[in-house]
Amino acid sequence: MDEFMKEAFKEAKKGLEEGGVPIGAVLVRDDKIIGRGRNKRVQEGDPVAHAEIDCLRNAGRMRSYKGAILYSTLMPCYLCAGAAIEFKIGKVVVAESENFKGARNLMEKNGIEVVDLDLREVKEMMAEFIKNNQKLWLEDIGEL
Repeated sequence: MDEFMKEAFKEAKKGLEEGGVPIGAVLVRDDKIIGRGRNKRVQEGDPVAHAEIDCLRNAGRMRSYKGAILYSTLMPCYLCAGAAIEFKIGKVVVAESENFKGARNLMEKNGIEVVDLDLREVKEMMAEFIKNNQKLWLEDIGEL
């Protein structure tokens, strides 16, 4: 696991400790983290406080996201993929997509390079969370 995904994973673990959905993200430009976030839907009662959205909010306003890479512990959903497309983020690196297929095709159709690292440790954490929190997970992905 590279240093940036390790930081996204730390965010996911923080979210889990807070009673939320364990998904984390970091935004990187020029080999520096410029934003970080985690899924805070439960903690903040905000339906759009997904990890990637929280990360972009924390990165703040920029003239351009050109050259930025979004790291996420889980394949982004359509909401988060749409944000990556809107801001013309050229690359999204995910830890896994086994537990949630997400919107990979949408991102790729819109010119985003998507890299799936298929990391066992992250997959196991997410699978355990889903098993133990089925209703919360279904709520998070809009399937309740």
